[in-house]
Amino acid sequence: MHSVGKSWLLLTGFVLFYIIYLLFGALVFSSIERPVEDKLRHDMEALKQQFLNQSCVNAASLELFLVKVLSANKYGVSVLRNSSGASNWDLTSSMFFANTLVTTVGYGHTTPLSDTGKAFSILYALIGVPFTMLVLTACVQRLMYPLVLAPVGLLQRSGMEPRPATIVHFVLLLVLVVLCFFIAPAAVFSAVELSWSFLDGIYFCFISLCTIGLGDFVPGTQPGQRNKQLYQVSVMVYLFVGLMMMYLLLRTFHKMADLHGLTTFLQLPRCEESEQDDDREPIMENKYEDQASPYVTEKAASKPLEPGSQPSYNTINKG
Repeated sequence: MHSVGKSWLLLTGFVLFYIIYLLFGALVFSSIERPVEDKLRHDMEALKQQFLNQSCVNAASLELFLVKVLSANKYGVSVLRNSSGASNWDLTSSMFFANTLVTTVGYGHTTPLSDTGKAFSILYALIGVPFTMLVLTACVQRLMYPLVLAPVGLLQRSGMEPRPATIVHFVLLLVLVVLCFFIAPAAVFSAVELSWSFLDGIYFCFISLCTIGLGDFVPGTQPGQRNKQLYQVSVMVYLFVGLMMMYLLLRTFHKMADLHGLTTFLQLPRCEESEQDDDREPIMENKYEDQASPYVTEKAASKPLEPGSQPSYNTINKG
C-alpha cells in the first residue's frame, strides 16, 4: 500500500479509536454514576418535602437544609428541578463529560459522585489525555501543507517576499479561526442558549478553546433543552476541531517566529527541532515529502533531500 494511503488509514484509525474510547468512557461513567445520581435526587426530594412539612423553621434547620442543597447542586442535582428530570449521566451527557476530561477543558459542572467514578476518571484521563494530544498532533500534521505551507508558497509565487508572505498568511489564518471558531459559534450559542448573550458566547468559546474551562457557562444544561443529545454531540465536535485549529495556529506562529528570528532572539527551541529529532520520524507521513517545498531557494534545492525531509518554514531564504 502506498505510504499516503497508509498515512490516511492510520489517521482514520486514530480518530475511530478516539470515538470508541469516548463511547467506552461514557458507558462506564453512566453505569457507575447514574444510580448514585438517582439516589441523590431521591434524597433531595425527600429532604425538600421534610423541610416543607416543618411547622416551625429555625435557623439551624434552615442552615442544614441549605448546606445539603448546595452540596447536591455542586454535583449537578438541584432541588429546583423534579427528581425525574434529565439526568447528568445519560449516555450523551457522560460522553460529553468524557470529552471534556480527555481534552483537559473540564468545565466542572458535572463531577463524579462516587469514589469508583473518581478512581476511573484518573485512569481514564491517564490514557485519554496523551492519546487525545496524539490524535490532535496527527490531524494538525495532515493540515500543515494545505492550510499553511501551500498558501505561503502561493503568496511567494505571486511576488511577495518570504517574510511578508508568512505575516500575511498568519493574519489571514487568524481571521479565519476567529470568524469560524469564535464569532460564528458565539452567534449559535447565544441563539440556542436563551440566557446567553453574544458576549457570553465569545467568552465560552475562548475559555473552552484555551482549555481553561471555568465552568460558569456550560452548553446544554438548562432545563427543557431541545435536542439536547444532538446539541451535546455538536459541541463535542466543535471542541475537537476548535482545539485542532488552535494548535495549528500556534504551530504556524512558531514557524513564523523561527523565520523572523524571534525564537533565536529569545533562545527558544525552533519549531522543527521541537517536533523532530534526527532519530525520530513524524507521527503522520507527509504525502509531499518527496516534493521540494515552494519556499526552497535555488541553493537549498540543489542539495539532496535528507530522509524524512518535508516542507517547512526553515527552508525559506532569510536574507
